[in-house]
Amino acid sequence: MAQETRYIRFTRGIDEQSVTNLMNHLQAQIQSGINHIVILFSSTGGNVYWGMTAYTFLKGLPAQVDFHAFGRVNSVAIPIYCAGNRRYVAPNTSFMMHGIGFNVPQKMRFNLKSLTARMMGLESDTNTICRVISENCEKTIEEIKAEMFEGRIWTTEQALEFGLAHERKQELFPEGANVITI
Repeated sequence: MAQETRYIRFTRGIDEQSVTNLMNHLQAQIQSGINHIVILFSSTGGNVYWGMTAYTFLKGLPAQVDFHAFGRVNSVAIPIYCAGNRRYVAPNTSFMMHGIGFNVPQKMRFNLKSLTARMMGLESDTNTICRVISENCEKTIEEIKAEMFEGRIWTTEQALEFGLAHERKQELFPEGANVITI
Protein backbone atom coordinates (compact mmCIF):
# COMPACT_ATOMS: atom_id res chain seq x y z
CA MET A 1 0.00 0.00 0.00
CA ALA A 2 1.43 3.37 -1.04
CA GLN A 3 2.10 5.89 1.66
CA GLU A 4 -0.26 8.87 1.40
CA THR A 5 1.28 12.22 2.23
CA ARG A 6 -0.55 15.27 3.57
CA TYR A 7 0.87 18.76 3.20
CA ILE A 8 0.14 21.43 5.79
CA ARG A 9 1.19 25.05 5.22
CA PHE A 10 1.96 26.86 8.47
CA THR A 11 2.82 30.56 8.08
CA ARG A 12 1.99 32.00 11.47
CA GLY A 13 3.61 33.28 14.62
CA ILE A 14 3.98 30.84 17.49
CA ASP A 15 1.24 31.37 20.04
CA GLU A 16 -1.53 29.44 21.79
CA GLN A 17 -4.01 29.73 18.92
CA SER A 18 -1.64 28.77 16.11
CA VAL A 19 -0.08 25.83 17.98
CA THR A 20 -3.43 24.49 19.16
CA ASN A 21 -4.73 24.75 15.60
CA LEU A 22 -1.66 22.91 14.26
CA MET A 23 -1.96 20.14 16.86
CA ASN A 24 -5.68 19.70 16.08
CA HIS A 25 -4.98 19.43 12.33
CA LEU A 26 -2.15 16.96 12.85
CA GLN A 27 -4.23 14.81 15.18
CA ALA A 28 -7.12 14.76 12.69
CA GLN A 29 -4.77 13.66 9.88
CA ILE A 30 -3.33 10.84 11.95
CA GLN A 31 -6.77 9.71 13.12
CA SER A 32 -7.83 9.53 9.47
CA GLY A 33 -4.98 7.09 8.78
CA ILE A 34 -2.32 9.43 7.38
CA ASN A 35 1.17 8.42 8.48
CA HIS A 36 3.31 10.91 6.52
CA ILE A 37 2.88 14.67 6.93
CA VAL A 38 4.98 17.44 5.42
CA ILE A 39 4.72 20.81 7.12
CA LEU A 40 5.53 23.69 4.78
CA PHE A 41 6.91 26.06 7.39
CA SER A 42 7.61 29.77 7.68
CA SER A 43 7.30 31.58 11.02
CA THR A 44 8.54 34.71 12.73
CA GLY A 45 8.69 32.83 16.04
CA GLY A 46 6.89 33.85 19.20
CA ASN A 47 6.09 32.34 22.57
CA VAL A 48 8.65 29.90 24.01
CA TYR A 49 6.08 27.91 26.00
CA TRP A 50 3.94 27.27 22.91
CA GLY A 51 7.00 26.60 20.76
CA MET A 52 8.25 23.90 23.08
CA THR A 53 4.73 22.48 23.38
CA ALA A 54 4.59 22.19 19.58
CA TYR A 55 8.05 20.56 19.43
CA THR A 56 7.19 17.96 22.07
CA PHE A 57 3.84 17.17 20.46
CA LEU A 58 5.41 16.79 17.01
CA LYS A 59 8.18 14.51 18.28
CA GLY A 60 5.62 12.26 19.95
CA LEU A 61 3.35 11.72 16.95
CA PRO A 62 2.97 8.18 15.58
CA ALA A 63 3.73 9.37 12.05
CA GLN A 64 6.61 10.60 9.96
CA VAL A 65 6.53 14.38 10.10
CA ASP A 66 8.88 16.23 7.77
CA PHE A 67 9.42 19.98 7.57
CA HIS A 68 10.07 22.09 4.50
CA ALA A 69 11.21 25.59 5.44
CA PHE A 70 10.59 28.51 3.13
CA GLY A 71 10.73 32.24 3.71
CA ARG A 72 11.90 32.71 7.29
CA VAL A 73 12.22 30.48 10.33
CA ASN A 74 12.95 32.66 13.34
CA SER A 75 13.51 32.29 17.04
CA VAL A 76 11.41 29.57 18.74
CA ALA A 77 10.29 28.38 15.30
CA ILE A 78 13.76 26.81 14.93
CA PRO A 79 13.19 24.15 17.62
CA ILE A 80 9.79 23.41 16.07
CA TYR A 81 11.49 22.94 12.69
CA CYS A 82 13.96 20.59 14.42
CA ALA A 83 11.06 18.24 15.22
CA GLY A 84 11.05 17.10 11.58
CA ASN A 85 12.27 13.61 10.77
CA ARG A 86 13.59 15.13 7.55
CA ARG A 87 14.19 18.87 7.28
CA TYR A 88 14.14 20.41 3.81
CA VAL A 89 14.91 24.01 3.04
CA ALA A 90 13.94 26.07 0.00
CA PRO A 91 16.48 28.41 -1.60
CA ASN A 92 16.53 31.94 -0.16
CA THR A 93 15.19 30.82 3.21
CA SER A 94 16.73 32.37 6.31
CA PHE A 95 16.89 31.26 9.93
CA MET A 96 17.29 33.74 12.79
CA MET A 97 18.48 32.56 16.19
CA HIS A 98 18.79 34.85 19.21
CA GLY A 99 18.68 34.81 22.98
CA ILE A 100 15.33 34.84 24.72
CA GLY A 101 13.84 37.53 26.91
CA PHE A 102 10.57 38.68 28.37
CA ASN A 103 8.42 41.78 28.07
CA VAL A 104 7.83 43.93 31.11
CA PRO A 105 4.47 45.64 31.49
CA GLN A 106 4.62 49.32 32.37
CA LYS A 107 4.95 50.10 36.05
CA MET A 108 5.85 46.51 36.89
CA ARG A 109 8.01 46.38 39.98
CA PHE A 110 10.54 43.65 40.67
CA ASN A 111 12.06 42.56 43.94
CA LEU A 112 15.00 40.22 44.29
CA LYS A 113 12.79 37.13 44.59
CA SER A 114 10.66 37.87 41.49
CA LEU A 115 13.66 38.94 39.40
CA THR A 116 15.56 35.79 40.42
CA ALA A 117 12.56 33.67 39.40
CA ARG A 118 12.42 35.40 36.01
CA MET A 119 16.15 34.86 35.49
CA MET A 120 15.84 31.17 36.40
CA GLY A 121 12.99 30.85 33.89
CA LEU A 122 15.09 32.45 31.14
CA GLU A 123 18.00 30.14 31.93
CA SER A 124 15.75 27.07 31.94
CA ASP A 125 14.11 28.02 28.62
CA THR A 126 17.50 28.77 27.05
CA ASN A 127 18.88 25.40 28.17
CA THR A 128 15.82 23.56 26.85
CA ILE A 129 15.97 25.27 23.45
CA CYS A 130 19.72 24.66 23.16
CA ARG A 131 19.31 20.99 24.13
CA VAL A 132 16.57 20.47 21.51
CA ILE A 133 18.61 22.07 18.73
CA SER A 134 21.77 20.26 19.85
CA GLU A 135 20.07 16.86 19.80
CA ASN A 136 18.74 17.44 16.29
CA CYS A 137 21.77 19.11 14.70
CA GLU A 138 24.56 17.09 16.28
CA LYS A 139 26.15 20.20 17.78
CA THR A 140 27.07 20.64 21.42
CA ILE A 141 24.84 22.63 23.73
CA GLU A 142 27.74 25.06 24.17
CA GLU A 143 27.95 25.59 20.38
CA ILE A 144 24.21 26.29 20.23
CA LYS A 145 24.39 28.70 23.19
CA ALA A 146 27.22 30.59 21.53
CA GLU A 147 25.20 30.95 18.33
CA MET A 148 22.12 31.98 20.30
CA PHE A 149 23.91 34.63 22.36
CA GLU A 150 25.64 36.08 19.30
CA GLY A 151 22.38 36.30 17.40
CA ARG A 152 22.66 34.68 13.97
CA ILE A 153 20.88 34.85 10.67
CA TRP A 154 21.68 31.83 8.52
CA THR A 155 21.13 31.48 4.81
CA THR A 156 19.92 28.26 3.24
CA GLU A 157 23.52 27.17 2.66
CA GLN A 158 24.60 28.03 6.20
CA ALA A 159 21.63 26.12 7.68
CA LEU A 160 22.70 23.08 5.64
CA GLU A 161 26.34 23.42 6.76
CA PHE A 162 25.30 23.79 10.41
CA GLY A 163 23.15 20.67 10.24
CA LEU A 164 19.89 22.49 10.86
CA ALA A 165 18.52 21.41 7.47
CA HIS A 166 19.14 18.07 5.78
CA GLU A 167 18.51 18.93 2.14
CA ARG A 168 17.96 21.89 -0.16
CA LYS A 169 14.74 21.42 -2.13
CA GLN A 170 12.92 24.00 -4.26
CA GLU A 171 9.61 22.21 -4.91
CA LEU A 172 7.41 22.48 -1.82
CA PHE A 173 4.80 19.94 -2.92
CA PRO A 174 3.96 17.99 -6.07
CA GLU A 175 1.47 19.25 -8.61
CA GLY A 176 -2.08 18.36 -7.67
CA ALA A 177 -1.31 17.87 -3.97
CA ASN A 178 -3.95 18.95 -1.50
CA VAL A 179 -2.36 21.55 0.80
CA ILE A 180 -4.10 22.38 4.07
CA THR A 181 -3.50 25.94 5.18
CA ILE A 182 -3.25 26.85 8.84
